[in-house]
Amino acid sequence: MSDARIDSYTHALEFAEKQVAHIVQAHPDYFPIYTEGGKWRHDKELWTDWCAGFFAGMMWQFHLRTGDADWRAKAEHYSKLLEHRQHDRDVHDLGFIFLSTYLPWYQLTGDKHLNDVLIQAGRTLAMRFKEKGQYLRSFVSDDSLFIDIMMNVPIIFYAANETGDAELQRIAEAHCRTTRDKIVRENGSTAHEGMFDLETGEFLEQTTHQGLRGDSSWARGLSWSLYGYSKVFALTNNPEFLAVAERNADFWVENLPEDKVPFWDFDADLSQPAPWGAQKETSAGAIAASGLLDLAKQVSDPEKAKKYRETALATLDALVTPEYLAVNDEGWEGILKHGVYHTAKDLGVDESVMFGEYFFVEALTKVVREK
Repeated sequence: MSDARIDSYTHALEFAEKQVAHIVQAHPDYFPIYTEGGKWRHDKELWTDWCAGFFAGMMWQFHLRTGDADWRAKAEHYSKLLEHRQHDRDVHDLGFIFLSTYLPWYQLTGDKHLNDVLIQAGRTLAMRFKEKGQYLRSFVSDDSLFIDIMMNVPIIFYAANETGDAELQRIAEAHCRTTRDKIVRENGSTAHEGMFDLETGEFLEQTTHQGLRGDSSWARGLSWSLYGYSKVFALTNNPEFLAVAERNADFWVENLPEDKVPFWDFDADLSQPAPWGAQKETSAGAIAASGLLDLAKQVSDPEKAKKYRETALATLDALVTPEYLAVNDEGWEGILKHGVYHTAKDLGVDESVMFGEYFFVEALTKVVREK
């Protein structure tokens, strides 16, 4: 790893700390989701409240890298504000909320209470399981499965591992297999959503809320799947889940544009203007980069490992340039520009998005801490 690359990643992380510190000071105890005109505080729709763990999670990442006690104090404070959500049955996002906050906190301290919160969050998420269909339902409706849930199901596996609860293990494994069989395609691409018949459990169709079409490959959804199956493999050591992550990763790597930062949907017509055409999606790139760094350490094929790691680093190399990093954009409160939240609803399009911020920081921190 070259010193120049480490320096550029470190400078990007220092800029990220500056941006997060500004939000903490300007809007205490506020949990942003996406910017509007580069500003985090606005009155546009949330759609669903799922990003709070990413804001607090960045503070944990800053502490892990620097050892700074002030970042730890902030991380603990913002994490505590989320503790009640261990019982939240309205979202499918408890992995996002707690694995980025209470897990690093518990790993640092060994405090049993923190682990109890993680376990309860896993149990709460498992309550969304539909026996007919064998999936965890999305926040939208009982008959809906989202690809995003692959990044949240690890908290059920975590709870199962910590407690020895075979029922939790069964639910989590069943969801992963249903997702693989119904909305991960043979070529490694993914649908955003799968719909089921509630009476019979029969799978009906692939659909989307945030992608171009039901049969297209929404970039962020694919990054969720790639990273999610890698996380599941780490928790289970089950090679069938690693195989899905590799299939996702191969499609991802083979279909990226030259600068390795994806457009918002791999099936978008790039001859058309943004947002439905040539719109970059930095959050998907950041998520996939972090997932690929992990996957490179998990696969047995050294050529694949090299390909995954080099792709991740090439993406990060692009993201730390002023084209994507808001370092030269006066007044812009986010870290990464050109992210997308929800194209159809016109929410956070070509803006900073909190999930992109977190996974960008996480990926950079993984590389910097390796040195």
